[in-house]
Amino acid sequence: MSRLSRNITYIALIGGVLLPFAVLVIWSFSTRWFYPQLLPEQWGLRAWQYVFGTAGGQIISGLVQSMLVALATAAISIMIGVPAGRALGLYNFKAKDSISVMLMLPVIVPPLCVAMGLHLWFIRLGLAETFIGVVLVHLTFCLPYSIFVMWGVFSNYNPDFEYQARSLGANSWNIITRVMLPLTLPGIIVAGLFSFLLSWSQYLSTLIIGGGRITTLPILLFALMGSGDRPVAAAVSLVFVAPALLALLFSARYLGGKSVAGVH
Repeated sequence: MSRLSRNITYIALIGGVLLPFAVLVIWSFSTRWFYPQLLPEQWGLRAWQYVFGTAGGQIISGLVQSMLVALATAAISIMIGVPAGRALGLYNFKAKDSISVMLMLPVIVPPLCVAMGLHLWFIRLGLAETFIGVVLVHLTFCLPYSIFVMWGVFSNYNPDFEYQARSLGANSWNIITRVMLPLTLPGIIVAGLFSFLLSWSQYLSTLIIGGGRITTLPILLFALMGSGDRPVAAAVSLVFVAPALLALLFSARYLGGKSVAGVH
């Protein structure tokens, strides 16, 4: 591929990614924009004044709630996903195929069916309309991705490094912290990022299990979209996307050229 073709490809990819955000930025600074006008007829800061002024408390509360739920979901997904992925990646046992199918079910089954089914059980267990209940329903969607990522990481992981460390006198804790975790850290970051982004964007499951008491940013965003105030909805959308985009950029910068699959 020539240099010109490569540059055109890069520009097209970057343009395709940034174009929706450019439209959101224009909408957030518009006060009058009607079809078929290419640009808004009037510009203003009304939407941002509403976001940081009138509805500032709600937006910050939703942002904090979304962050806490996403971080808790990602942390639990990693704590379960690492040992589960290690067992599935390094060992062969009879129920391995059955476990793989079971992990795929929450991904294949429509989220509405999963959330409605769990809602009945959560009501009986007293988990409906609670922070823990929302985290648990998010885990049903995030945990399979985390386990599958770590499964792939440990499928290419060489346990001989652990045997060598044990032969040199390392205990189990040293092997985990100084051998396994450093070699699998890029994969753990990817698994955590997947879980964080999936949890961050959950709307339907949060609405059903949270019952309106756990108000995350997607709940507020959909309410504003339903109101028909597009400039305000665009401004809130940019606030909603910003933390997820920063997390993605940070992880991409950290990972760089590191291998996600560990070391052979």
